[in-house]
Amino acid sequence: MASELLTGWGRTAPTRAEVNEPTRLDDVVARVTGAGPRGIVARGLGRSYGDAAQNAGGDVLRLTTMNRVLELDVEKGTCTVEAGVSLDALMRALIPLGWFPMVVPGTRFVTIGGAIASDIHGKFRHGSFCDYVERAQLVTPARGVVTISPASDPDVFWATAGGMGMTGIVTEATVRMQPVEGSLMKVDTERATDVDDCMARMLSGDDRYRYSVAWIDCLARGAHLGRSVLTRGNHASVDELTPKQRERARIFAPKRLLAAPPYVPGGLLNPLTVAAFNETWFRIAPRHRRDEIQGITRFFHPLDGVTGWNLIYGPRGFVQYQFVVPYGAEQVVRTALERMSQARFPSFLAVLKRFEHAGNGMLGFPIEGWTLALDIPVGGDTLGPLLDELDQLVVAAGGRVYLTKDSRLQPELLRAMYPKLDHWREVRAALDPKHRLRSDMDRRLDLTGRD
Repeated sequence: MASELLTGWGRTAPTRAEVNEPTRLDDVVARVTGAGPRGIVARGLGRSYGDAAQNAGGDVLRLTTMNRVLELDVEKGTCTVEAGVSLDALMRALIPLGWFPMVVPGTRFVTIGGAIASDIHGKFRHGSFCDYVERAQLVTPARGVVTISPASDPDVFWATAGGMGMTGIVTEATVRMQPVEGSLMKVDTERATDVDDCMARMLSGDDRYRYSVAWIDCLARGAHLGRSVLTRGNHASVDELTPKQRERARIFAPKRLLAAPPYVPGGLLNPLTVAAFNETWFRIAPRHRRDEIQGITRFFHPLDGVTGWNLIYGPRGFVQYQFVVPYGAEQVVRTALERMSQARFPSFLAVLKRFEHAGNGMLGFPIEGWTLALDIPVGGDTLGPLLDELDQLVVAAGGRVYLTKDSRLQPELLRAMYPKLDHWREVRAALDPKHRLRSDMDRRLDLTGRD
């Protein structure tokens, strides 16, 4: 055990905790039952953006040392793994065998335990990660080690899915995959003149694709507000590849191509530099390109090629603000872009997606509708009030913010955003009546209703 200063991927609000790296189930059980007054929380690769995997003055279990693949059924496309196995490791093992996760987020560097705790989502189809988890092993303070599934224990399972680690510590899971013919994607790219044009294209054409995502220029104004580069794709079949492409179709061995410098001065990302980047990015994108063959990493995880890319936001870090609103509330998306553009906040990573299905988790993020994610460098006094105003618009539209990305939500909005919160708290309290599972997010939001 060692004392460490921990942050989320956004590198804001660091706090110190005692970090332990267990290697066996018994180690996890001992740590959970012996947790001190400040409690304990699980941590994976630290890719939640805010304070979900921090625990000031308490204990943190970093589960990346529990990273074995326990069982693989190549006929059914299921695998049983320990919670510390990453999507990166899983994809390296399974893509050559013709299998791919049903849901992947914007990075491969997420553990299976973290994917369950956040109930991560992908691009458009397939719902959320936990829709494809057949069973999970959970260490709970009150019930000990339990095996849960959607059929055998639905309340506990769907409280754990997206439950931010507050129902128990996931130690292993069985996950269902989808068949693919290789590591290549067939991709269509096009430019949209503004956000309305982008959303219209997505509504009219997304049904031809499994995956759909749009990069948004948040600094564009007026008639070009929300101009976009829309990228959609499907897994390529062998028949769609050239002979040379077929030779590498089953190879998946991505490498880190670049590394962010260890120190970036504050202010490097400002309206001028980001506007220049956005203009270049938009102009180099094709107006309309069909059937391009791309690798999985380029399509799903372009930033994974840059080690420590979060450092480019400078020493103060950044906020990722992600919300979802239902169809019919498109004006909230427009308003968010208008206010970001007017305020000249330098966001160069802004992504618009659709959710085809709502999630099943009690604290699950997806609902049928539009989700917008914005990366914004910390700085100035106006960002917080602006995001608070956007929160109110999101709530009024029946939407919510994504807890895994959050670092600043006001706790009084939690119940309005997550109507199953009270039920979730009841299930959680039965699993942990003495409140041994704690995190900085739990305290900040009063997530479990005990503060």
